[in-house]
Amino acid sequence: MNIRSLTRGDGVVIGAAVVLFIASFLGLSSVDCPTGHDCSNYDTPNAWDTLGLLMSMFLAGVIGAALIILARTMPGRRVAGLDLGQFGVAFTVFALWTAFWTIIDWHSAGAGMILGLLASIVLAAAAVASPLVPALKAPLMSAPRPQAPQPYGVQPGATGGAGYGYPGVQPGGTGGYGYPAGGHPQPGPAELHHPQPQPEQQGAPAAAQQGAPAGDFAPFWFAVPVARPLYAEDGSPTPIAELAPGTWYLAVEQRGAALVAQTQDGRRGVLQDTTGIQRG
Repeated sequence: MNIRSLTRGDGVVIGAAVVLFIASFLGLSSVDCPTGHDCSNYDTPNAWDTLGLLMSMFLAGVIGAALIILARTMPGRRVAGLDLGQFGVAFTVFALWTAFWTIIDWHSAGAGMILGLLASIVLAAAAVASPLVPALKAPLMSAPRPQAPQPYGVQPGATGGAGYGYPGVQPGGTGGYGYPAGGHPQPGPAELHHPQPQPEQQGAPAAAQQGAPAGDFAPFWFAVPVARPLYAEDGSPTPIAELAPGTWYLAVEQRGAALVAQTQDGRRGVLQDTTGIQRG
């Protein structure tokens, strides 16, 4: 669950759902107390005393908000082929529909009905407008600045001349494959029992490595401004993941205008739409 993928619109949805839940405990009706009468002991019913209104208005809105937030933080979840967010929006609109016609038919609406109607209006409006209004699509929480990105494939703590795709120097002062920090090879256990190759044999692989062209691309961290699909590297049209705003991802390769990105769980895919991305 990625809470950094929440938008400002989701924040409005959460706030309206909290107000709607509080309104369910307030009185649904108001009492006009005649002059000279003591009405202090008169108890007005709330939504929890009316099961039909509770489920169709108050809890329907809260459930709709919960489905919208769940769909945002856990993308890809579906019920009967529909996204959870779509179910959530439908619930919030239904709650507003019920609140509107109920308060029209109510003789003397109390604080619970009035506050519930206002919360339902804000809730449904935010649920519908969040994917459409740019101000509501902005991330609710800003993404933390990533640490200085290391070349992809280099182990943490690498020093010296370790480069892209090469093992880093280990804490004991020796690099990967038996090379110390100073760069002079030390014979490993297998080399003690086998003759060393002749200089002319060593020169061929070294010349091949020196002749290989080095790529100009350097891996970097980036974040997307809005949620964008990540497609499989084999060109399949079905997305394998969704990149959420507010989260940093690692770009490991560039293919024309597209990027090969790696998610936090290790999945790799192609980000076709790279417009507006924020580099770390």
